[in-house]
Amino acid sequence: MGLLAVGTPLEWEEAKKSASHVRSWGIEQLLALWRKAKGKERDALLWGDEIEYLVVNFDDAERNVKLSLRQADILHALASDPELIRQGGGVPDLNQGEPKADRPAPTFHPEFGRFMLEATPGKPWGIGFKDLLDVEQDMKLRRKIAKEHMESSEFPITLTTFPLLGDRKSITPFYPPSGSKLRSQFVPDEIANPHIRFPTLAANIRARRGRKVELNVPVFHDTNTTWPFKDPTVDYDMHNWPEDQDVRNGAAKDNCIYMDAMAFGMGSCCLQITFQAKGIEEGRKMYDQLSPLGPILLALTAATPIYKGFLADTDVRWNQISRAVDDRTPEELGEKPLKSDRWRIPKSRYASNSTYISQDSRLRPEYLDPDLVVDEDLKARLVEGGMDDRLATHFAHLFIRDPIVIFAEDLQELDLEKSDHFENLQSTNWQHMRFKPPPPGNDTGWRVEVRPMEIQITDFENAAFSVFVVLITRAILSFDLNFYLPIPRTTENMETAHRRDAVLNDKFYFRKDPLPPPQTKINGVSSTPGSGANTPRSRVPSRPSTPTGPVEDEYELMTVNEIINGKDDGGFPGLIPLVESYLDSVNVDVETRCELAQYLDLIKGRASGRLWTAAKWIRRYVAEHKEYKQDSVVGDELVYDLVKAAERITVHEGRDGFAKEMLGECRERP
Repeated sequence: MGLLAVGTPLEWEEAKKSASHVRSWGIEQLLALWRKAKGKERDALLWGDEIEYLVVNFDDAERNVKLSLRQADILHALASDPELIRQGGGVPDLNQGEPKADRPAPTFHPEFGRFMLEATPGKPWGIGFKDLLDVEQDMKLRRKIAKEHMESSEFPITLTTFPLLGDRKSITPFYPPSGSKLRSQFVPDEIANPHIRFPTLAANIRARRGRKVELNVPVFHDTNTTWPFKDPTVDYDMHNWPEDQDVRNGAAKDNCIYMDAMAFGMGSCCLQITFQAKGIEEGRKMYDQLSPLGPILLALTAATPIYKGFLADTDVRWNQISRAVDDRTPEELGEKPLKSDRWRIPKSRYASNSTYISQDSRLRPEYLDPDLVVDEDLKARLVEGGMDDRLATHFAHLFIRDPIVIFAEDLQELDLEKSDHFENLQSTNWQHMRFKPPPPGNDTGWRVEVRPMEIQITDFENAAFSVFVVLITRAILSFDLNFYLPIPRTTENMETAHRRDAVLNDKFYFRKDPLPPPQTKINGVSSTPGSGANTPRSRVPSRPSTPTGPVEDEYELMTVNEIINGKDDGGFPGLIPLVESYLDSVNVDVETRCELAQYLDLIKGRASGRLWTAAKWIRRYVAEHKEYKQDSVVGDELVYDLVKAAERITVHEGRDGFAKEMLGECRERP
């Protein structure tokens, strides 16, 4: 999360009067950034990871666990710790107990929920293998530091969602629900970060919609689950706010777990990776080629089977966050004819990507979203200002949205040395990939943010997925891989990833052949990057990388196992074999290769079913618990034991034999 602006926020009725003004100024700031940075080059690709924690408070005597709302106190303790301040140029190594002079102390940031923390490395990682092998220890150090600045009964857990969020009691300190900003039946306003941006964001989304957000997650129907299931926590008689009428108008659906506030989405934790490209063209290429991988990463990291104390019939968080910040009006949703609004908008502002942005010659028009909505006037201004059509289309699509939080002070004048108006729109378009121009006033380059992954229970798992994404990115750039897929197929894949155990039971659209064609040999040596006996092209038959026939012939439905580990008939090489070919091509030493193999083995095992996702493990834990009645209800004592089990997994990482279904034999180091 970036710096939080301070000012006087406008309520929606005032903010919407200035929405067009802010969009126009945002485009001018974007053009100013574009002109200054379009030729900006960096020496090497850099990257960073973001880990988000839930802070939980255990009461072992009463056998209950609650969310701790002490984010501000913990962050203050971290910021004022003289030892951490002293270690700004180096933090202790967990194994050696000595400072690592080249690694500044990790940094901690606030998040939407007052029960959340975000942690990032003290400086960006390089792509050298030493950095890749340091990631896990750095993640462990972050958790250790966070824990040291909490109360003894608190713990920074990396579960995607807290299983009892919204039960009206499992927060400490306690506040009753139904505050004036969220107007939720289930959670209080105090559950959100108190910075004025967050309650204003929630309130203005609700006001723009004309009703509260609606999250209806299909319930998992077990043997004793009632049919139809009607969420027993919904209060149909509440009359505190006009929005309380929503449930009486059908907001709470049968056979669904009903939630009604931004906190149920933005209170979820994820693992994000941000790459700083060498230049804009490399960044645009990474954005496009990583985009079709998003749903696969989501399915592999599935970790969200419980909401509000009930088992859900989905495994991941994505759609719930999408609905939690969906500010579309009935006209934009297509529920009413267009009258006051400009267009029907197919997706929430939190959604899968709808654009490709590279100038790659392999990008066929048939891959683009036929339903893309673009502000043509703003696009024309970008093109007039010198931006190419493809990138102008991308930003003009993002700018169909209204700015939700506007500070009165920012409307006084347009400052082209800042990016506040641009970021107002850019940062509230939460797509599964994000393309980020260099910010004004520093040396940061063009960046690409990879956003779909669920947070994992252990630092080992989070490091494994981080390293895998870095390595597949290196393979993409080194071998000039082509993963282009029609955008509607990626949108479908994101939906498929939500299904229970989709990683094993479902198939995803994926490109049949990502490899470039062999190039002409000169003096007997191929000019293909990374060519030789260990290159991926030598493993599969040659096909043209950019066919001119029907686009439908370029892709097919595959299992995650086929996508990750390759097809038995050799028709698709597999992402892990592509990564291994990249490692072969750069002559990694044996010791480093063995270390990296632990991470890649986790990904292989998840894809094949040899290792379980967290969602599958949690479901099995619930099903076998003595308190569970096969009725989809996950009660207080069960959640206490479940979160305690997650803490145990975090500490021991399966080395005590517990949860070996998730981690297997991956953990070899003591």
